[in-house]
Amino acid sequence: MFSELDPKNVVDTSERLRNRIAERFPESSLSAVAQELCGVARAAAEVGDWLAKPIYWIRVCVALAIAILVGIVIAALAATQIDLARVGFSESVQSVESLINDFVFVGIAVYFLLSIEDRIKRRRALKQLRVLRSFAHIVDLHQLTKDPERLPAVGGESTASSPQRDMTPFLLERYLDYSSEMLAVVSTIAAIYVQRFDDAETMNAASDIETLTVGLSRKIWQKILILDRIAERSNHMADSN
Repeated sequence: MFSELDPKNVVDTSERLRNRIAERFPESSLSAVAQELCGVARAAAEVGDWLAKPIYWIRVCVALAIAILVGIVIAALAATQIDLARVGFSESVQSVESLINDFVFVGIAVYFLLSIEDRIKRRRALKQLRVLRSFAHIVDLHQLTKDPERLPAVGGESTASSPQRDMTPFLLERYLDYSSEMLAVVSTIAAIYVQRFDDAETMNAASDIETLTVGLSRKIWQKILILDRIAERSNHMADSN
């Protein structure tokens, strides 16, 4: 039951997260990003299902091409046997060498034909994974200026180019937590592309996204820890007074 990731559950999770962000931060850019993440999750569900299914028309074309190649090889073998019966030793060696080269080229052609389906699927999966990588950086960009040490309650002089500091510690913590959850969803979406498509290059790309999101999420949680320490210090000062 829990041995395989269900894309529908990932879509549902992304939609619930979008709703929570929209309710807490309506009309915010983070809410718009969460809305787009839902579309990315739905696309991943569709592409993941497509990756798991065989592309029959490609397999039929490949089978026909391989049958033609085999026919050519059989015809070449028959012609070589006739030549060997008529020519001398040196000419026979040349015919055998030529036949071996033909076998090598046929083997390469067969390998190329058999890999066409995987290469088509890989191209589409990698394209979607590049979108996810960019999405992770977009999420990180939105929380970049959310510095707990620059809260109004903490103080500090702002400049003309400083970002707005109108969030309470509670809202800032929720904003950072939502950003971390979005990165977790991005990592989970990446796993959809590889759970039923066994391709080394695609798996490496998905693994890189997981590493990226974990690193970005770690930075967010460092901010949350700083925010918690600031809140504890404020409570301690309030109790002292």
